[in-house]
Amino acid sequence: MPSFTVERRTALPPAEAWRRLTTWENHTATVPLTRVTVLTPPPSGAGTVFVARTGPGRASFADPMRVAVWQPPTEDGGPGRCRLVKTGRVVTGWAEIEVRADGAGSAVRWEEDLELPWLPRAFDGLTRGAGRRVFARVVDTLLAG
Repeated sequence: MPSFTVERRTALPPAEAWRRLTTWENHTATVPLTRVTVLTPPPSGAGTVFVARTGPGRASFADPMRVAVWQPPTEDGGPGRCRLVKTGRVVTGWAEIEVRADGAGSAVRWEEDLELPWLPRAFDGLTRGAGRRVFARVVDTLLAG
């Protein structure tokens, strides 16, 4: 399974960094050729289900996800943690988002473990590198607002 981690520091307070990273519909504007649709009513929390549909037209595929853990940052400085479980046929695995206080701002960690059952393991390095680049851009764009 290709896994990767993206870590960033931001001047945003933890609650705002969390909000920006976990407003799932906002990922549509950051992930190339992808549209995110939330299937459960707000607010987000454990059990929220959404689908990222990636690709052009009929060549697109669905990447459904479920929020398995939802622990927003606390006002007293406790870190926030969200775990997503990928439940599709094309992409499986999980992602974890952690936001914690760091000085006057926040530290963000996005860790993802992807399984592409149809892709030979020889491509893991390429997949890991591409995933890291794409999600570094996603995190940077979402934090920039």
